[in-house]
Amino acid sequence: MDDTPNQLPSALPALRTEAADAGFTLSSEDRTGSFLAALAAGRPGGRILELGTGVGEGAAWLLSGMDPASRLTTVELDATVQAVARKQLGADPRVTFVSGDGGTWLEDFDGAPFDLVFADTWPGKFTHLDRALELVAPGGTYLIDDLLPQPGRPKDHEASVERLLGELDAREDFRCVRLAWASGLLMAVRTA
Repeated sequence: MDDTPNQLPSALPALRTEAADAGFTLSSEDRTGSFLAALAAGRPGGRILELGTGVGEGAAWLLSGMDPASRLTTVELDATVQAVARKQLGADPRVTFVSGDGGTWLEDFDGAPFDLVFADTWPGKFTHLDRALELVAPGGTYLIDDLLPQPGRPKDHEASVERLLGELDAREDFRCVRLAWASGLLMAVRTA
């Protein structure tokens, strides 16, 4: 079986061209993106949070799976990088872009919980984990990637991943599944 995605978001080629021009190399890979689209499709009218917009490839995948009533909030520290996503995806009324520190945003957010939280940056994954998990609605999904060793990761990345996995596995309010696939994923579903 070939697990190469066959339905790509229409904005992906333009996002990739601009990412290459900007030297941005941290976008989610296609299998993760396809998984995001499927998760978003399973949440009609869903509230979705992405921590770490980057140039918008993850957001493009999420939007491609979302129905017209769903809403995506995507948070990015680097406004210059996020400008690419705003340019390519900003006309879509389902997406709200937030430029700022993800940790600060998590601390300050006081709205309704989300049906899907994708933490693709340090805040919400390696920092502010408890707060990110508080924002997952009952029955909702929390997804993280980049858990497998890869070139260019900080020296302490593997130790951070092991600590994170231990914390998530110890929680009784989430059911976790590890996926040694793509860049290394963990999906956790909040028990009702």
